[in-house]
Amino acid sequence: MAERRATNKYYPPDWDPSQGSVNAYIGQHPLRDRARKLNEGILIVRFELPFSIWCGGCNSLLSTGLRFNAEKKKIGSYYTTPVWSFRLKCRECGHWFEIHTNPKDSAYEVVSGARKRAMPEMSNEDDGTAGEIVDLSRVEDSDNKNSLLHKLEALDARKQRDKRTMERLSMLQVS
Repeated sequence: MAERRATNKYYPPDWDPSQGSVNAYIGQHPLRDRARKLNEGILIVRFELPFSIWCGGCNSLLSTGLRFNAEKKKIGSYYTTPVWSFRLKCRECGHWFEIHTNPKDSAYEVVSGARKRAMPEMSNEDDGTAGEIVDLSRVEDSDNKNSLLHKLEALDARKQRDKRTMERLSMLQVS
């Protein structure tokens, strides 16, 4: 497939390599239209929503994975990790909303123009292990015994089924 892809580029007739790149000669940025606000510190990027949100303008639900052209801007840093601001426009009404990265919690935060959709949390509050990571390799012995007993019962049922099948086959061969 790669051999079918066009690799040639247009070089103006009055351009020569001593003048620098073709982009510099034409006076255009290599990122083209995405860099139109670069002098303000804003780069246009493709952003995918990490969670569902409700638009503040039209109150429509924008689902997880929806892609937008967003204005990305560095607004600060958490230690040495940059904090980014993504400014997006709703597809339905044109209302602007803003999402910031949160490196401290490894998450995104909706700052303005929209609100995050409230999702029910999965928790084990009955046994007091809400939000804890459970190591499944260290499950109690009683659970292991139950699973072993279940496996033995299933094996026994399979053996009995196979025995009945063999009896039927022998009956068919005799007749």
